[in-house]
Amino acid sequence: MTYEIGGKNPRLIISAGEIRARIRELGVELTAAYSEKKPIVVGILKGSFIFLADLVREMDFEIEIDFVQTSSYREGMSPGALELLMGPSIQPSGRHVILVEDLLDTGVTSSFVEDLILSKNPASFALCALVDKKERREVPIEADYVGFALERGFIVGFGTDYAEAGRNLPGIYVLE
Repeated sequence: MTYEIGGKNPRLIISAGEIRARIRELGVELTAAYSEKKPIVVGILKGSFIFLADLVREMDFEIEIDFVQTSSYREGMSPGALELLMGPSIQPSGRHVILVEDLLDTGVTSSFVEDLILSKNPASFALCALVDKKERREVPIEADYVGFALERGFIVGFGTDYAEAGRNLPGIYVLE
């Protein structure tokens, strides 16, 4: 069941079952690439927490989990100045790092966190996004691992939100 979000009606575009299946596939890909490397999996809060939790359960190797928190939106959908609210607690120097993002949209947040991590000299860096949406891309950044590519639309669900609403929806919905 869905509900109105910000005066708009959410329409399902990617089901919970499709998401689960794709996350299993990403887990297999990441296991093949990182099984001998004990990477740090870094989630960007708040949006990535649902995706990250499901993704790491599909990784069949030893990992460490860390989080960063940024803020780029104030009062709904209007972008504001990017702030680092919480940095990583695990030192990435010499380690393999997988950055996990719910939505790669403008790319500003992911690029900011990527620069932060790369400044600490990790052994390698990869970006994994549940949804890659290039409609509003502002910086040249590409994900190494992508769950779903979308052309356009404001989405909510599975961690993504509209003014903090809709994160708990089990699929990906576009607001109409």
